[in-house]
Amino acid sequence: MAPKVLVVLTSANEIPKLQRPTGWYLPEFAHPHEILHGKASLTIASPKGGEAPLDPASVEMFKSDATSTKFLAEQKALWTNTHKLSDILPRADEFDALFYVGGHGRKLPTIPSLIYQPRPNPKNKRKTSLALTYTSYPAMFDLTTDPVSLSLIETFAAAKKPVAAVCHGPCVFLNAKSPSGVPLISGATVTGFSNAEEDQVQLSDAMPFMLETELQKISGGGYVKADEPWGEKVVVSKTAGVGGPLITGQNPASATGVGLAIAKALGL
Repeated sequence: MAPKVLVVLTSANEIPKLQRPTGWYLPEFAHPHEILHGKASLTIASPKGGEAPLDPASVEMFKSDATSTKFLAEQKALWTNTHKLSDILPRADEFDALFYVGGHGRKLPTIPSLIYQPRPNPKNKRKTSLALTYTSYPAMFDLTTDPVSLSLIETFAAAKKPVAAVCHGPCVFLNAKSPSGVPLISGATVTGFSNAEEDQVQLSDAMPFMLETELQKISGGGYVKADEPWGEKVVVSKTAGVGGPLITGQNPASATGVGLAIAKALGL
């Protein structure tokens, strides 16, 4: 039987300080989906259930990305009728891994360093999987302190099941605890959207906190990042206490790598 992966999307559709539309970020779902689809059974959930808002800017930015456009055209049912997280919590033991998709705050200013960075696609050596260096925000507003989400993470981690997140998604681990009560990422090596990247997209002032700073503090100095802003960085570490797989990706360029790491953790 194929392993079951619970994929969580944000329900946030606006950055409060900017009053601009936001939502989950297309390639950060599309590229891991490409890796896992057909090998694992995916169930999609969000805090509110129903339609999880897709960031319209990510659709425009990735209109040249075959993986994202194919996903957008063929998989709409995945995000238009998501399960409510509170309905999933009692069924948590049915799933084998938990993955938090990033989301994008708004259409960002053009920055010279934000370029396409192709990487080999393991399914076809003639193709590339897109790694465009833009970013994710909504989870910072609705999932960081969501009690149901935290319970899900802690349940998966206590069972030594893989927990994963990309870009701003790792914010969901900041308040999660191990069975002994210590922070789930205490002593772990982790990554997530860097302060330099946040500054470059000129949204530091709109964020409730700086993710790199908080990950560094809560992990006890275990935050790492790519050598340059917008580079790919995927980290596989262990959760505190029980030592289950903890998978984090720094930015959208890391989405494919996170998908591959989840697949590997599941033995796919």
